[in-house]
Amino acid sequence: MTATSDTPTTPATGPDPLDLTGLSVGQELARTRHEISRDSLVRYAGASGDFNPIHYNDTAATEAGLPGVIAHGMLTMGTALTGLLERLGDPSLVREYSVRFTNPIPVPATGSVTLEVVAVVGAIDEAAGTARADLTAEVDGTKVLGRARATIAIAAGTSA
Repeated sequence: MTATSDTPTTPATGPDPLDLTGLSVGQELARTRHEISRDSLVRYAGASGDFNPIHYNDTAATEAGLPGVIAHGMLTMGTALTGLLERLGDPSLVREYSVRFTNPIPVPATGSVTLEVVAVVGAIDEAAGTARADLTAEVDGTKVLGRARATIAIAAGTSA
């Protein structure tokens, strides 16, 4: 199933929460696809209050030097994490999440673009009871987020 921003994402790896006790570096945690359309941008703008015209007006976007209307960075960042959150089964296990915005996501006037995200274990810190999930987020083979990382608790009672 391909998800849109209006419907929950179904992780390709299954609906059961991950068993975090036996993780290994390089292990895939989640793989998801998210459709982003102009409708997604309108809904996000309404929820966030970010009504910058580069997110809905082609003329304003091109005058700003962009290829056209682009997705909100924070929409992209949040959407990229949803597959991992769903696989964890408990969003409170995420202790930290950060990204670098590397490329904008142009969103066509009609139709949508597909944000493809893969989360893999990048490192495990047994002493801290955490693992680092490295996320790769791409649209049409172009990386849109760089150094996207989430620190997740893998041991009960691990604090931030």
